[in-house]
Amino acid sequence: MNANLSFKAGLKDVLPTVFGYIGVGLAFGIVAHTSHLSLLMVAAMSFIVYAGSAQFIITSMLLAGNPVSAIIFSTFLVNSRMILMSTSLAQYFRHESMGKNLWLGTLVTDETFALAMNKQNLTNGKLSFHWQNAANLVAYLVWGISTIVGAILGGFIANPEQFGFGFALTAMFIGLVYLQLISDKHLGIPRQLTVMAFVALVYYLSLRVLDANFALLTATILGCLFGMELKKWH
Repeated sequence: MNANLSFKAGLKDVLPTVFGYIGVGLAFGIVAHTSHLSLLMVAAMSFIVYAGSAQFIITSMLLAGNPVSAIIFSTFLVNSRMILMSTSLAQYFRHESMGKNLWLGTLVTDETFALAMNKQNLTNGKLSFHWQNAANLVAYLVWGISTIVGAILGGFIANPEQFGFGFALTAMFIGLVYLQLISDKHLGIPRQLTVMAFVALVYYLSLRVLDANFALLTATILGCLFGMELKKWH
C-alpha cells in the first residue's frame, strides 16, 4: 500500500482483504444452506443486507422462527456501529456530493473502513472517492459471490459446525484488529490497547444491566469518546 488514491490503487489495496470476505462468505453460505435458506434468499440477503455478522444472526433467528420485527431490530442494533464508521469516514469526503457520500456509506464495511484508516495514515489524512469506491465495490461483489458459492457447497456438508465455520467471522475481526495495531504509527500500540481494554471493560459491565447488543453499542460509543479524550492528553 502506498499514497496513491486512484481507482486502480483502490482495487490493488483491497485485494489482501478479499481472502477474508471469501472465507467468511463461504462459511455464511454453507451455514445458511444447512439452515434451509434457498440460494435466492442467500443471494438477496448478501446483496441487499450486506452485513456479515447481521446475516449470521438473521439466519439463526429465521431458523428459530422469531418475528420479523425482532429480526429487523436485532439487525439494526448489530449494524449500528456502521453509523459511527460512516460518520468517521464522512470527514474525508466533505468536498464530495451528498449522493457520493451516501453511496460510499451504503457499501462501507468493517474491512473497508479499517483499510481506509490505514490508507489515510500514508496520505497525510486524505482519501478519495475513487479509491474508496473501488475498495467498496470489490468487497461487495466478492462477498456476494462467495456466499452464493458457499450455499452451493452447503449441499455437500451436513453439519458445518464440526468444521468451525461459525468462528470464521470472529477470526476475521481478530485479523482486522491486528492490522490496525501494527499499521497506525501515529496512535501507537499502547494507546490503542488502552482503548481496547476500556471498551472490553465497559462491555463487560454493561452486560450486567443491558442486552448484549445494547451493551456493545454502549461500549463502542463510550470507547470512541474515551479514545478522543486520550488523544487530546497526548
